[in-house]
Amino acid sequence: MNIQMFMGIFACIILATIATYLGGLQSIIGAPLLGLFIGMIVSNFIKSATGDYKKGTTFASKKFLNLGIVLTGATLSFRQIVGFGAKALPLIIFNIAWVFAVSHFIGKKMQVSNNTRNLVAGGTCICGGTAIATLASIIEAKETEIAYALTAIFLFDIMGAIGFPYLGQALAMSPEQFGILAGTAINDTSSVVAAADTFDTILGCKAISASGLSGGSLAVIVKLTRTTMLVVLAVIFTFITIREKQFAAKTGKEGSSHEIENQSLLSIAIQAFPLFILGFLIMALLNTIGAFPETITPFFKKGSKFLITTALVGVGYNINFKDLFTKGLKPIALGGCTWFAIAISSMTYVFFLNVS
Repeated sequence: MNIQMFMGIFACIILATIATYLGGLQSIIGAPLLGLFIGMIVSNFIKSATGDYKKGTTFASKKFLNLGIVLTGATLSFRQIVGFGAKALPLIIFNIAWVFAVSHFIGKKMQVSNNTRNLVAGGTCICGGTAIATLASIIEAKETEIAYALTAIFLFDIMGAIGFPYLGQALAMSPEQFGILAGTAINDTSSVVAAADTFDTILGCKAISASGLSGGSLAVIVKLTRTTMLVVLAVIFTFITIREKQFAAKTGKEGSSHEIENQSLLSIAIQAFPLFILGFLIMALLNTIGAFPETITPFFKKGSKFLITTALVGVGYNINFKDLFTKGLKPIALGGCTWFAIAISSMTYVFFLNVS
């Protein structure tokens, strides 16, 4: 790690400290969302992240988020995680099928490439940039297709992170309702956490559910349950890709070589599984069996929130306003359609299927 990369990480920590201070002065916007705003403002209007400095901000956005999620597990009960995650699983599975159907139907009408359709759908229904990166390596997507999909996902991710907490307040959502809505309808994990913290900040003690968990905590549980479905999606697309290449070979069509043909589906699944979720579950299990004294719980809560705020600063640093509106208008429009589709599906579930 060179000095420029270190400075990028250090800048995220300093700005996260400012966001944490500002977050404590009011009860409208949580520190993680403030961190996202500050990172975007600094990057776009004051100092753009480039070279190794940008690598540092990217490192912070990914690694600090993962560490924050792991620490969050130490504040939750394993039984609560498994119970509420299972409650949302039918909706998560339905949303995956629904979003891919919408993406392919509308994307075909808009003449968006098949790879871009898959990337936008995967990013919308699973976990944003992580799903896009995972699927891109499997389906051999072009760099332009990846860029278009990422741009579409980030734009509506920001909208969800900003708007959903206030929508939840306006519609008087219960913590369970908001947890399912945010956990299933916001794309990226970092944005779910930002929206969840803001919802808790707005409602305070009213955001606590009957199970003793806040709406924000429930949203994180649902989101991580949804993220594990990336393993299933990776295996499915690996199988499809291999079959397509076998068919191309039989029909005499040339196809590029692909290393996954020599890998087992189990190895693909292991590679796709996000290790930070395993850490999250282990910490929750340790907390459930009483491995952590109660006096250390506030440290875990504050520590996880600060790490996540630092990560959101890094995310903001890597959002370029110009790119959001210039890198492929059709994929952006498709991302809006898939985002709207999953939001409608989740809203219908929480309001009409008796989620209280």
